[in-house]
Amino acid sequence: MGHSLTHAVKYIKFTIYSLGVVKDIADNWLTLSQNNKFHAIFATHSIPEAIRYYRLIKAQCPDLKVTALFDPNVDYDDDSADSVALKTDGLVELLEDYNLAYEQNFDLGTHGKFKKDIAARLAHKRPYTRIETEPSKQLDLLIVVDQMLTGFDSKWVNTLYLDKVLTYENIIQAFSRTNRLFGPDKPFGTIRYYRKPHTMKRNVADAVKLYSGDRPIGLFVDRLPDNVQRLNTSFAEINAVFKSAGIEDFKKLPSKQAEEAVFAKHFQEFNAALEAAKIQGFTWEQTEYPLEDDPTSTITLNTNEQEYLTLVLRYKELSNRRSESESTNEDIAFDLATHITEIDTGKIDTDYMNSNFEKYLKALQMGDQNALDETLSELQRSFATLTQEEQKFAEIFIRDIQRGDIEINPQQSFRDYLTSYQAKAKNKEIEAVVEYLGIDANKLTDFMNTKISEANLNAYGRFDELKETVDKQKAKTYFELLEGQAIPPFKVNIKAADLLRNFIFSGGIEIEEPEKKPKG
Repeated sequence: MGHSLTHAVKYIKFTIYSLGVVKDIADNWLTLSQNNKFHAIFATHSIPEAIRYYRLIKAQCPDLKVTALFDPNVDYDDDSADSVALKTDGLVELLEDYNLAYEQNFDLGTHGKFKKDIAARLAHKRPYTRIETEPSKQLDLLIVVDQMLTGFDSKWVNTLYLDKVLTYENIIQAFSRTNRLFGPDKPFGTIRYYRKPHTMKRNVADAVKLYSGDRPIGLFVDRLPDNVQRLNTSFAEINAVFKSAGIEDFKKLPSKQAEEAVFAKHFQEFNAALEAAKIQGFTWEQTEYPLEDDPTSTITLNTNEQEYLTLVLRYKELSNRRSESESTNEDIAFDLATHITEIDTGKIDTDYMNSNFEKYLKALQMGDQNALDETLSELQRSFATLTQEEQKFAEIFIRDIQRGDIEINPQQSFRDYLTSYQAKAKNKEIEAVVEYLGIDANKLTDFMNTKISEANLNAYGRFDELKETVDKQKAKTYFELLEGQAIPPFKVNIKAADLLRNFIFSGGIEIEEPEKKPKG
C-alpha cells in the first residue's frame, strides 16, 4: 500500500511538472520551429517518461505531429511490471498512431524499419527528399531517451529539448544534433533544458571547458538582449550613413557607391541580428528587453518595424541599381544578400500615411498655413516607406492638389490616388511606345504583367513574336526623327529591340518624343 501511494505521488508530481514542460514547448513552438519549417528532438530521462510525454503532448498539442523512439529491448533503470506494461502498451500505441498518420505498416517486429523511416523523415532523405513541400508528411517532434542523440545529423532539426541531465561527452554529442546551419532561417541551433537547470548549466560549462581545452570556441550565440544591442549598433551606423549624405527618413539611397557599400554592410549585419533575435522571441511590438544577469535593467530598441521595412525597400533598390550597373559593366565593389531582397515589404502600414493625408486635407480646408506646413511635412516624411517611383508620383499628386488641378474624393485614400497616378503614367508610356513603334498594345501589356528576366525573355519565342508586331515604317520614321539622319532597316530593328527590352525590364519608361530632339 505504501509503495503504491509513493508511486502515485511521484506520478502526480511528474504530471504537474511535465505539463509545464509541454506548455513551454507549445508556447514557443512556432517561433523556434520557424513556423513549422524545422523539426525538434525531445530527450527524456526514461522510457516511461517518454511514453507519458508522448501521451501528454498528443492530448495538449493535437496539431503537433509527434512520435517517440526508444530501444524496445532495454528497460533502463525501471524494470517493474507496471513499467514493462507501460512500455509495451506505449510502443503499440505510438506505432499505430504513426501508421495511421503516415500510411505505414510498422509493428514490434519491424521496429528497426520504423526507426529508419523516422530518421529519413526528419532528415528529408529518400523517400522524403521533398517533404518540406508536403507538411502533412512531416514529423514535428521526436521524443527519445538515448537514441538519435549521437550519430544522427539533419539540417532540418534546429531545436533540442532536454528533460534529462547530461554530462561531458553526452552533452557535446547531444548539442551537436542541432549544429548544421541552414540559410538565414537557421543561424544557430537552440537547446532548452528543463531538469535541474542550474546543474545542467554547470555541466555544460564543464563539458565545454574539457573539450575545448579551456579555450573560447564560439559555441554559444548572443542572448536576446545582446542581439537587440546589435540591432541598435547597426541601426546607428546606418542612420549615420544617411545623415552624412543629407538624406532624412531614409527616403532614398546615398548617391556615392562608398556610402552604398557601408549601408549594405551594416544592413546585412542588422538583418542577421534580427533573424537571430526573432528565433529567441523578439517582436517589434516589444521595445524593452530585460538583461539576463540583471532583470531589473533593460535595453531599449532604438528603431521600429516601419523604419526597418523602409530600409528593406532601399536595400531592394540597391539590388536593382546593381543589376543596372552589371548591364553597363560598371564595377560594384560589394556583395548583396539575395534573401534580404525577397523580404515582403507589404506590411508597411499605409494607415499612417492615409491619416497624415487626411490631416493635410483638413488643414488645406481650414486655410491654416502653419498647420498646412506641419501636416505636409509629416505626410512627406511618410513617403520614405514608398519606392522611389512611388515617391515621384506622390510628389506629383501633392503638386496637383496645391495647384487645384484635382478635386479630392473623400472616399479615396492616399494609396488609391497613388495607384491611379501610377496606372495612368504606365498607360501613357505604353501608348507612346505603341504610337511610335506601331507595336501590338495587348502583347506589350501582357509582357509588362509577366515576371520577366534576361534568361526567360524570349521563352517560347514570345519576345520575337512581340518584335514581329513592330511597324517597320513607323519605327524607322521615329528613330530617324530622333537622330536627324537616315537609318538602315537592320539598325532600326536593333534599336526597336533595345528600346523594347529596356522598356520591359524597367517596368515602363518615359519615351523620348521626336520633336524634343533637335534635327540634324
